[in-house]
Amino acid sequence: MAKTNPPQILPYAPIFELLTGHKIPNSLNLGRQAHAHMLLRGLRPTAFVGAKIVAMYASSGDLNSAALTFAHITHPSSLLCNSIIRAYTVCGNFEKTIEIYFRMHLIGLKADYFTYPFVLKSCADLSRVGFGRCVHGQGLRGGWGFDMYVGTSLIDFYVKCGELSDGRRVFDEMPVRDVSSWNALIAGYMRDGMISNAEDLFGGMEERNVVSWTAMISGYTQNGLGGRALCLFNEMLEEGSEVKPNWLTVMSVLPACAQLADFEQGRRIHKFASGVGLDSNPSVKTALAAMYAKCGSLSDARFLFMSIPANKKGLVSWNTMITAYASHGYGMEAVSTFEDMIRAGVQPDEISFTGLFCGCSHSGLVDIGLKYFNCMTAVYSVEPRHENYASVVDLLSRAGRLLEAKHLIYQMPMQAGPSIWGALLAGCRKHWNLEIAEIAARNLFVLEPENSGNYVLLSNMYADVGMWEEVDNLRALLKAQGLRKNLGSSWVEINGKTHLFLGGDTSHLDSNKIYLLEAFPEKIKAASY
Repeated sequence: MAKTNPPQILPYAPIFELLTGHKIPNSLNLGRQAHAHMLLRGLRPTAFVGAKIVAMYASSGDLNSAALTFAHITHPSSLLCNSIIRAYTVCGNFEKTIEIYFRMHLIGLKADYFTYPFVLKSCADLSRVGFGRCVHGQGLRGGWGFDMYVGTSLIDFYVKCGELSDGRRVFDEMPVRDVSSWNALIAGYMRDGMISNAEDLFGGMEERNVVSWTAMISGYTQNGLGGRALCLFNEMLEEGSEVKPNWLTVMSVLPACAQLADFEQGRRIHKFASGVGLDSNPSVKTALAAMYAKCGSLSDARFLFMSIPANKKGLVSWNTMITAYASHGYGMEAVSTFEDMIRAGVQPDEISFTGLFCGCSHSGLVDIGLKYFNCMTAVYSVEPRHENYASVVDLLSRAGRLLEAKHLIYQMPMQAGPSIWGALLAGCRKHWNLEIAEIAARNLFVLEPENSGNYVLLSNMYADVGMWEEVDNLRALLKAQGLRKNLGSSWVEINGKTHLFLGGDTSHLDSNKIYLLEAFPEKIKAASY
């Protein structure tokens, strides 16, 4: 009988070499094999080697094996704890990150510049402001309060938790700052709408990177300042600019084109993105599709959506196209796109349903919309939110099914907001139901007392049926509250430039020529037309 050779026992040094991945091909698989071999031979890794094993498993996404390895090491070190803290944070298990940090503190292990950024990120994502302040204090006592990396993480933590003044205090106290510190604070100011503070910081930066520019452009866009966002983006494109836009910058500026309905500027950005190869990114294609849809070119939006590979179409891409069809009044196309998304294995969310209901509403597909609404939770596991209820109320109200809409509002699990009562009021105006209109209007008077449009709409309904006393009462109420009717407005794009007009406005440079049009109806009548 042939003698079986015993399994080869790898010495300790080669095992470590395999685990660290140095000079070894396919080091990850070999590292797994080496760790398994150690376990079979009853060898327990030290805390140092354990840290490498944990990092190895975490890098491959095997968090369970990383956690199991950590649990079997009896005398952990700071390095080992840092490895598992990083693993939990990267995988989004922020509670476990904080738990390991607690354990480090209890057994007397010192946190360092590697520990604090991950712990602070976890505190921010969990909105654990109080605990994050404790971590800040422990970092100060440990001598890490003025470390550049820890300081930047503190700024980011306070900004994300809405404690902007604390973030600014940390920034001001930092003896050395890198560009990330400035960027974090700029993003915070923009998030809180403190535009001038962000502009002062940006203007005072000696060194700016693409994140700095993108934070400003994104902030302008989010605060409705599309013109400033486009100006800053164009500045990046100038020949002497040292920093050029990346795909995130392009995604940040495209909504500004949609805000301004600046189709030509959107085209130019698309051309730039194509020239540098950024339009191959599915996220950029999705942003371009959204921009084109909002600027009125559904065909361009559809083309870009179809050019995204099937396996790269995520939820955002599908939602963008559903919403695009809905906003252009193509209800059946919105429904079929929703069904295509389901067949592709993509789970819808509340935004998917809002777009779907909107499409059904604009196309009169009431029963189809209600069918999807009634099975949102049971079939698709999506709990209806306020926006979904608003869309369904609009769907019913447009179709004249006002009693159903009113009953749905009373059955909602949350309080109805202005968008819901506004949809009902608009439906009442269209279908002449004064009784329900009064209910909707009186709720709106409480929810948004400064919106004069609600008063005017109800007043017009009273006037249509000759209820002049009620008209006078509403006008007196408007006057007593110091409200004025909102001016009507319109805009038009000519030769790539958008012109905005307000009712009675004479500020336009060509207003004299524009107001000559007022005489046209009389001249047309005089000519026997």
